[in-house]
Amino acid sequence: MEVLGPRLDVVGLPLNPTVRHKLQCAGFRTTADLAGVAGPVELATEAQLTHEEALAVLQLAAPQRVAPAAAAASHAVSARQLYAREQAARRIITFAAELDGILGGGVETGAITEFCGVPGVGKTQLGMQLALDVQLPATFLGLGGAAVYIDTEGSFMLERCCQMADAFLAHLAKVAAAKGDAAKAAAAAALTRDQLLASIHYFRIRDHVEQLAAVEMLPAFLAQHPSVKLVVIDSVTFHFRQETGDLAARTRQLAQMAQQLMQLAGQRDVAVVLMNQVTTKLAPSGGSSSGGDAAEEAASRLVPALGDSWAHAATSRVILHWQGSSRHAFIYKSPTQPAAGAQYRVTKEGVRGVDKRSGKRARAGG
Repeated sequence: MEVLGPRLDVVGLPLNPTVRHKLQCAGFRTTADLAGVAGPVELATEAQLTHEEALAVLQLAAPQRVAPAAAAASHAVSARQLYAREQAARRIITFAAELDGILGGGVETGAITEFCGVPGVGKTQLGMQLALDVQLPATFLGLGGAAVYIDTEGSFMLERCCQMADAFLAHLAKVAAAKGDAAKAAAAAALTRDQLLASIHYFRIRDHVEQLAAVEMLPAFLAQHPSVKLVVIDSVTFHFRQETGDLAARTRQLAQMAQQLMQLAGQRDVAVVLMNQVTTKLAPSGGSSSGGDAAEEAASRLVPALGDSWAHAATSRVILHWQGSSRHAFIYKSPTQPAAGAQYRVTKEGVRGVDKRSGKRARAGG
């Protein structure tokens, strides 16, 4: 339970006088009056503020939210505890065996995994697949959990998710039958498409302030929904690339969001998956004017969006890219896994692996 801080008058907060006046006109006289507000979107509507102003008001009115983070930072853990935590970490498979292999068995809980790539390479498909895969029953060596899906681009397609859910159920039934395992068969039969969809908590985010607010409310939401073991943000960069008025403010907001996500992953033992876009980075061409288009291509490359400072936000970073007509993943950053590549496919059933010898799809819960 969050403990309220001392009751302060709104006029005493370091706010723009116009903002203070609007708050008072809307009936918010003290910080205690602000405690019942669900979030910055609601406050902005009630007090006729911008989303940025509402978010700043709530952050000033509830400084006690910083206290748990400061307290957590003061408690050291031993290397042995870190090792035990790493060994106890669970994984969410992707249904692509080679991709799972380079990830150490799948997407890790208690950590942030970022997938970066160009449009069309399968980032959203992978996000939806993971939102289903986290629900894999324990009898199939899964987590049997639920997912939060934060959609910033409107790319989540319900029809496609239903198609993948049906393929997920068919796959489990096929695996259970192939193994002749009654427990697996019973677990597969007990799952329905409606249950799978009901366990994906979907949030449509339309600007960067709503995104910051959504991340802010995640701890409370997960406390109410303890079965959630996966949080997907698709994509984490979209609104911050669109709204670049104040770069210094954007850097602070991103740093705060990254810190909140790190704490959420560690404290709640959930897997946080971020989808990131890529941008073209120009490199010095060495002053040569010869070579035409080839020289320009050699002097530029695709890199994850938001720059080098954002690169530290994720525990692991995976680059998704095309090689000809094939999709490939390359693990670029990981504290435990070596740099390696893997091929994967996006089929009508969802994300699947490629067996180079027979072309068979990867099995789940084997």
